[in-house]
Amino acid sequence: MEQPVKLNTTYRVLQGNCLELLRGSSINGIDFSFVDPPFNQGKDYRYFDDGQNQEKYWNWLKEILDELYKATVEGGAIYFMQREKNTEDLLRILSETGWTFQNLIIWKKKTSAVPSNFRFSKQYQIISFATKGRKPRVFNKLRTDPPLPPEYKYERSNGVYLTDVWDDIRELTSGYFAGDEAIRDEKGDRIHKQQSPIALLLRIILSSTSPGDTILDPFAGTGTTLVVAEQLKRNSVGIEIDPKYVKLIEKRLECIGKTDDVSKFYDYYRELCKTL
Repeated sequence: MEQPVKLNTTYRVLQGNCLELLRGSSINGIDFSFVDPPFNQGKDYRYFDDGQNQEKYWNWLKEILDELYKATVEGGAIYFMQREKNTEDLLRILSETGWTFQNLIIWKKKTSAVPSNFRFSKQYQIISFATKGRKPRVFNKLRTDPPLPPEYKYERSNGVYLTDVWDDIRELTSGYFAGDEAIRDEKGDRIHKQQSPIALLLRIILSSTSPGDTILDPFAGTGTTLVVAEQLKRNSVGIEIDPKYVKLIEKRLECIGKTDDVSKFYDYYRELCKTL
């Protein structure tokens, strides 16, 4: 039997302004990026003005996308998360910086926003999947095994292929739904209110990378991207401007805890071991 190849993967956590660091020459050969920036909705960040003029905000993101494009290998992928109201601007700056649009993923949340008096309440975020070049260098068609809907008559023998609507991943940002995975301080408050769930990054990374690839997260936050990449034998680079979060990322990577262990999701994905 052929033995699996052992990979010696690495991770780097860089503290600083992501645009300034991307403009340097040390970050290149990137196979995949996950971009989850501040949404410019007035949140209280220590090192970022989250209430900027809209034109300034989108020009800033456009510069970052341009630098990411330069640092990415041909066929490399980018997954860019944003609010649903910003879909038009997001797709515009992706196109203007050379990326090829592939999918607009709808991540349906388990909770919804406060009802509005003049529009439907919001219950999803968008994740734009794009590539450098017409086709991705890697795309793994994942199959999941979700519960059978009540209107289905027969059991599925092989699960179902993923579509562009994801309604089976719980967010970590809404009260009770934050669960045990959300990182908290000694008072029980969430340390980062926009922490991404392990399950979300697991799905994205499995879909668009292979073992040994290099992953970049320019807004690393609490480091979920790097934590998942490390377990999946991918190299990773995380950039985070807040020194408090840099220390948290390093702590998570030094010892992968029970709540960060991705193996608990393996049974949900058909033929998952073939991609590891």
